[in-house]
Amino acid sequence: MTIDRQRRDLKGPSRAVHAGERPEPRDFIPVTTPIYPTSSFVYRDLERMDEALGGGDGVYAYTRYGNPTLEAMEISIAGLEEQEAALGFGSGMAAVNAAILTNVQSGDRILASRDIYGATTSLLSNVFMTLGVPTTFVDILDLEDVAAKMESLKPRVVLCETISNPLLRVTAVDKLRDLCREHGAILIVDNTFATPLLFPTGKHGVDISVHSSTKYLGGHGDVTAGVAATSHERRTEMNEINKAIGSLLGPFEAWLVLRGIKTMALRVEKQCRNAAIIADWLQHHPKLQWVYYPGLPNHKSHETAKRLLPDDQFGAMVSFELKDGTQEKAWEFMRSLQMVVPATTLGDVHSLVLYPPMSSHRALSPEQRQEVGISDGLIRLSVGIEDPTDIVADLERALDRI
Repeated sequence: MTIDRQRRDLKGPSRAVHAGERPEPRDFIPVTTPIYPTSSFVYRDLERMDEALGGGDGVYAYTRYGNPTLEAMEISIAGLEEQEAALGFGSGMAAVNAAILTNVQSGDRILASRDIYGATTSLLSNVFMTLGVPTTFVDILDLEDVAAKMESLKPRVVLCETISNPLLRVTAVDKLRDLCREHGAILIVDNTFATPLLFPTGKHGVDISVHSSTKYLGGHGDVTAGVAATSHERRTEMNEINKAIGSLLGPFEAWLVLRGIKTMALRVEKQCRNAAIIADWLQHHPKLQWVYYPGLPNHKSHETAKRLLPDDQFGAMVSFELKDGTQEKAWEFMRSLQMVVPATTLGDVHSLVLYPPMSSHRALSPEQRQEVGISDGLIRLSVGIEDPTDIVADLERALDRI
């Protein structure tokens, strides 16, 4: 196919549509991955297009099936996770949904951590339950009970978080992996809070890791995205599901995540350092009942965190309970903040606070929240990259108001 980029033979309206489009390949390589905002791709011969539509490697036909910008992001995350491959999605919940959907059918069972993200609990209870795939929720830290449940229920999938949301309990993923192998279950781990920098899931034998890329991978609060990292074979299976349900990530969003990944190591190192300082300060504050941070010796998962996470890097999330905490007190605290932003996300360059009963775990009933330990006075803090003295000063001012 010979392409005249000027198309001088065409009339004005036709030239406006076609001139400059579909240039010949050039002999340079761009330093940064370009954004390919095209919905479809053409080839000089139909045989090549047929291969692309059949899912051939490195060929593209339609962006719902795959896109070069998206592939670059997937390669980056697979490398970080030390997995063979990765697949991008429109959100973290889309990644969780596809990871489960690919591996269960009616009659299978799921075993899930009791204090997993509220939206994931809703997905399991309200969607997969109606598909004939019931979930049993367990204390994922109680490995004896987990082993007993696996023996009796024979779950097809076991689902947990590396660091739980919002109580920051660290799962003994290595021991859970061994149980899954013993009982023939697929281990899916939400690695959003830990990031691949603190816990590369492939290194630890996790079958599928999922992320809300909106958080630390993107890191700047300007994109909604998700990803799953796994083997080549499972990636192919998930992509078939993804093509059918249409939850693929777009090229602009993929590029934003890819850009964010470039500075993630710097951001996460700073955020972890800040979080340690802030958690230490919070644990001595007289208006707080309890501080949840895996780096504190009194945290239930401290020893597991020391074993599985890098030295002095216990994540950048801190949760705390107000004394005699109520919704009114929690809201007054949040209203009094001047720099820390009350927002329903995390992993941003900004420090952010969230009230779990109002947002991340809103879908749970008060009884369900109480069961997993989410009190009316619980605040979740995502520590940003600001100067830690400024974060502490803002928290102190707000605590003085309640």
